[in-house]
Amino acid sequence: MKNVNVQRIITILLLSIVVGISVFNINQKNVFSSTISSHDKHGDIIDVALGINEIPIKKVDVKVLNNLRIIPGGQSIGVKLNSVGVLVVGHHLVNTHQGQKSPGEIAGIKVGDMIIKMNGKQIEKMSDVLPFIQKAGKNGRPIKITVKREGKYYTKLLQPIRDQGQNNYRIGLYIRDSASGIGTMTFIEPNSLKYGALGHVISDSDTRKAIEVEDGHIVYSTVTSIEKGSDGSPGEKIAHFALDRGTIGNITSNSPFGIFGKVNSKIDNGIMSKPLPIALSNEVKKGPAKILTVIHDNKVESFDIEIVSSIQQKFPSTKGIILKVTDKRLLKETGGIVQGMSGSPIIQNGKLIGAVTHVFVNDSTSGYGVHIEWMLDEAKVPIYDYQLKKAS
Repeated sequence: MKNVNVQRIITILLLSIVVGISVFNINQKNVFSSTISSHDKHGDIIDVALGINEIPIKKVDVKVLNNLRIIPGGQSIGVKLNSVGVLVVGHHLVNTHQGQKSPGEIAGIKVGDMIIKMNGKQIEKMSDVLPFIQKAGKNGRPIKITVKREGKYYTKLLQPIRDQGQNNYRIGLYIRDSASGIGTMTFIEPNSLKYGALGHVISDSDTRKAIEVEDGHIVYSTVTSIEKGSDGSPGEKIAHFALDRGTIGNITSNSPFGIFGKVNSKIDNGIMSKPLPIALSNEVKKGPAKILTVIHDNKVESFDIEIVSSIQQKFPSTKGIILKVTDKRLLKETGGIVQGMSGSPIIQNGKLIGAVTHVFVNDSTSGYGVHIEWMLDEAKVPIYDYQLKKAS
């Protein structure tokens, strides 16, 4: 009888062991990857990616923050974007014998649509459009128009009509092929000369939609005056393009994290031009920091701010930092954060941590910032070294 009980106990134990291994295997199948975090002897964070169905684990991928150093910006820059095709920013009515009409609206073309082609020909700028309008008007044949709307393409037939009292044909659409404005340079990677600026997407002022970039360039700009901000009314830098100084670089991308491209050569901000290390979102602390920006002419200056909060982000996201201007001189001259300050680099403890992006409408002394790691990721500047090592 005792032998029977012993055998039953052994059988139960064996079954328990098998169930445990099965549960582990099931969990492994449902997990794409896992990571654990530790610190090396220099204090850098090391994320160790665990493999799938590796029992026991013999090798791991080690992700180590590399020795990246980037040059902080702060310069005021002029931005000129050329869109893909021409953007429809509004409808207007054309006077005809039958009353006022908008051919574009009748054809089903909407504000925010991007006109890509006319009769199969690529449209790149506004001057490309006029010949099609006049020819179609005289021939009485509609223009076959390809528009891009929210990532999808549509074909529309648009018949231009003669404006009463004039010898011109019209399509009843307001269109634009470029946008311009000012902002602030955030960083330059000294080896590749890749840069990031603004920290947020450039949207069309009429449609509020992101501008899809065909090409563009950045130039120096000179700040001539400041419209001081107040609660409920953000201020603004007033500046003009310094075209006589040539272009700084190109624009290849307009994303939620800013504009990106390459500069023609390294540029000096005159105050902090040596490359700095970066701090990831988990390293940013509440407390004092500085921003670099221009409020007079071309002079980059350092101003005191306070990091109110910082979100430890594992995935790309905007508005990861909340900051408050504490510098008495900046508050006196600008009221805090103003338009045109977007992209001003944020420095904390000798490291570049992010860029100013937005101002609070009801509190011009405060605003948002974006973590630098997401701008670097968008610029395709690697911040990690990946190594395959044996587990100890």
